Amino acid sequence: MSVQSAAADVDVDLRQLFAGLARNWLRILVVALVVTGLAFALAWLATPEYKAAAKLEIGPRESEFTRPAGANGNERSIPDEEAVATEVQIISSPDILKQVAAKLNLAKLPEFDEALKMSALSRALVLVGLKSDPFEIPLEERVLDAMHEKLNVYGVEKTRAIAIEFSSEDPKLAAAIPNAIANAYIASKGNAKLESNSAATDFLAPEIADLQNRVKEAEAKVAAFRAQSDLLMGGNNSVLATQQLSELSSELSRVRANRASAEATADSVRRALRNGGSLDAVPEVLSSELIQRLRERQVELKNNIADLSTTLLDNHPRIRALKSQLADLDRQIRNEAEKIMKGLMAQAETAKAREAQLVADVNTLKAASARAGEEQVELDALQRDAATKRQQLDLYSSSYLQAAARKDRNYLPVDARVFSEAQVPAEPYFPKIGPIVSAAFVGSLLIMAIVTLLQELFSGRAMRPAAGAHFDRIEQVAMPAVQAERVMAEPDPSVGRSEPAVVEIDEADDDNIIESKVEPEPVAVAEAAAEKIEPEYSEMAAGDIEPARSILGEVDIDKAAEKLIATGAARAIFVSPEGDEAAASAVLVARAVSDAGLRVLLLDLTASGAASRPMLDSGLFPGITDLLASQAQFSDVIHPDLYSDCHVIPVGTADPVRAMRAADRLPIIMQSLTTAYDLVVVECGPADAQGISRLVGEGTEVLLSMLEPDDEVTQAAVALIESGYPDLTLVTPIGHVAPGPMPGRRSAA
Repeated sequence: MSVQSAAADVDVDLRQLFAGLARNWLRILVVALVVTGLAFALAWLATPEYKAAAKLEIGPRESEFTRPAGANGNERSIPDEEAVATEVQIISSPDILKQVAAKLNLAKLPEFDEALKMSALSRALVLVGLKSDPFEIPLEERVLDAMHEKLNVYGVEKTRAIAIEFSSEDPKLAAAIPNAIANAYIASKGNAKLESNSAATDFLAPEIADLQNRVKEAEAKVAAFRAQSDLLMGGNNSVLATQQLSELSSELSRVRANRASAEATADSVRRALRNGGSLDAVPEVLSSELIQRLRERQVELKNNIADLSTTLLDNHPRIRALKSQLADLDRQIRNEAEKIMKGLMAQAETAKAREAQLVADVNTLKAASARAGEEQVELDALQRDAATKRQQLDLYSSSYLQAAARKDRNYLPVDARVFSEAQVPAEPYFPKIGPIVSAAFVGSLLIMAIVTLLQELFSGRAMRPAAGAHFDRIEQVAMPAVQAERVMAEPDPSVGRSEPAVVEIDEADDDNIIESKVEPEPVAVAEAAAEKIEPEYSEMAAGDIEPARSILGEVDIDKAAEKLIATGAARAIFVSPEGDEAAASAVLVARAVSDAGLRVLLLDLTASGAASRPMLDSGLFPGITDLLASQAQFSDVIHPDLYSDCHVIPVGTADPVRAMRAADRLPIIMQSLTTAYDLVVVECGPADAQGISRLVGEGTEVLLSMLEPDDEVTQAAVALIESGYPDLTLVTPIGHVAPGPMPGRRSAA
């Protein structure tokens, strides 16, 4: 991590910075007035420019009465954005501008020819080569360049309109040039249509003559082929052979049907006669008039026999005579049926012969029809070719007549019109004296204010020393030699200390040296001490007694904070062998580093919350135990210190036993915190090397808090050094001078 940005030793004094504006107000105002006067003079002396605009509508102008035959009004092409943009380029093209320049004789005006209004200064610059000589550029190009600078042609947004704007020193010329450009554009479109019309008539005339000859040749080929192939046309526009074949096929079908019917009827009559069956079931027999009369006579005889049988016997002569007549009638009916059968058989034979003849005729016509079909295919091809050429000839003839009529009558509708001509402007659009003078005054005031503020910053008058920026280099302090030193301190009756402690240190610890080489960095000192600090330390902080002399090489709060900032430590592990009272060191160091501008978080792992309670004025906030027990999230357990910019994670309110079951999550939590904060300060209380092993990671500094150099502190320091923490730093809060609270912040003293 970078500590340069967090250790600035000066601040910007905004009050002093803006006071520089008040001190230099006269200079700022004078410069603004001078600039405003110059702007007014330049605007007053500037040549006025006038601007006028003409507007064109781009769209089809063809009347429905003059539209070419076959053209649909709904199919007219409507110009899109690309078409409008193309017309814009055509309007501003050099060809049209040349026509306008020649028509209005612009080459003789000094406004459009720089060579006519060259000043002595311009001529001198040309002579020394600092400016190009306008005489080296052709006159026509000079005029076109001047027109391009003053011309603005653009398509009006979301319309099919084009605006032609032109600015000039002469108001009449400013209106005349856009109108002239619009008229020249419309004339050029008309000339383009005239050229297109002339090109069309020149192309169509010889094509029509050639097509007429080709149509004649194609139609002559059709007539010759028809005569040569003898393809006679019958009804329904079909070849005669094909029509005859169709008729014979129908006749053949009818004859076959008659033959089959006659054979079937004769066969049924034959079976009836052969088997002695009734002939009443045969329609042809019943339809015979003779048989009908015989049947009537037979019915009459049967009725007479029936009448006489009532009075006479069967052997009576009259009954026998009637029965004899009845038998003769049956023979006559059968004879007549045989005749009918023979007639049907003869009819069937006739139909069969007719069928054979028709089959032969059909076969003959089939061959003729096949030959006629092949010839008809070739004839159709010749007819299609002739029809296509005839259709093309008609189309060309119609187009030629329309083009010739438009050319003769000089009717060339242009797809554009001027719907707004440029008017002579009454007022110039440049210069606008009011806006120019106002902008000059406001801009000069703003620029002078910025220049004055920068001068105050660079001169250092607007800078002030940062609060607590008094870092000194930490000297190398070696562990003391084997000796007994007494710590002079007044006993506290409330604690029960009766005798000053005597501490002896072995020579074995002589090589344990606490080194801290810190570059002087501006750091803000801690704001306030924790509430749990002993009364005697508060008295020393107030300056009533001299701070205790270093016994074990311990450093004070400021030196410890400077070391953490200089080394770029990410974690600071505080061990307090003397219990909750020594936890004030972690609180004070965390606040000191936080006031230096770094993002600091203090994690309280003591059992009683000795480090977090003075910072939050309460021990009822959720904390690390709630996080380990999965009862809260990071956002719920991080709280702001009431007396500094430091953040705090207290002990918490969850069950400690349940929380310690998830102690394996501590490394993950520490890694997350070091990612979010510049420094994570952990107060572990009276922990040993094994107890802090889960908290140690990359960039870790281990510090031991001490109040009195007794055996307990010495043994804890030796144990940590022997357990792999040789860079152990001893920190004491004794003699720490707490600065007054910053505005808006409470005091912990």
